[in-house]
Amino acid sequence: MIPAAPTARDAFWRGVRELLPLTPGVAAWGLVTGVAMVKAGLTVPQALGLSLLAYAGSAQLASLPLIAATSPVWLVLLTCVIVNLRFLVYSAVTRPYLARASTSQRLWLGYLVGDVMFARFSALLQAEPGYPHKLAYYFGAASSNWLAWQVTSIIGILAADAIPLSWGLELAGTLALIALLVPLCTRLPALAGVVVAAAIAVLAHDWPLKLGMLAGVVAGITAAMVVDGATASRR
Repeated sequence: MIPAAPTARDAFWRGVRELLPLTPGVAAWGLVTGVAMVKAGLTVPQALGLSLLAYAGSAQLASLPLIAATSPVWLVLLTCVIVNLRFLVYSAVTRPYLARASTSQRLWLGYLVGDVMFARFSALLQAEPGYPHKLAYYFGAASSNWLAWQVTSIIGILAADAIPLSWGLELAGTLALIALLVPLCTRLPALAGVVVAAAIAVLAHDWPLKLGMLAGVVAGITAAMVVDGATASRR
């Protein structure tokens, strides 16, 4: 008996299920970001607004020292934009699957994108390029990621005085990303991109405004494209 093709509802819940094992890492990042915002001097309403409107942990953490130092607003915004430039890459990858959605849907799906769910979505595209209802899967994974982040971020904001930053909870989020990244390195272009991006990001770690991370992203993408072109030519 031929199994029935998955419906959009099935795809949505598959996205939710496949994000659940990664939720502890997302939750830890959300919690430490919530705590950090309050300890940096933001009021509870300000921290809640930043968490809900920005929904970008790296940018939120990068902006906190600038906010605490009463830096100009333009500098805070510029720093956040630079830190989040990697989302341009995410947009390029997801564009073919979001193009048919309405403008309002694209805005919501763009808001919901995150590092962990994007890595999970990329793994699906690589392993099952013909999988139907990719958009529903994306929405399920993104919604699960968003909910885990916001709930724990709000807990961190409200319980900031009881949770010390010395716990190092942000490491759990990094470990979750590594667990997703390693399986993607089975293809040579992806492996080349990861190695180059990591090396550049480490060497340029002390660059201002987190530019080292941006340089790593650009160098990694370039390396992956060069290796992919070379291997395609040999084939």
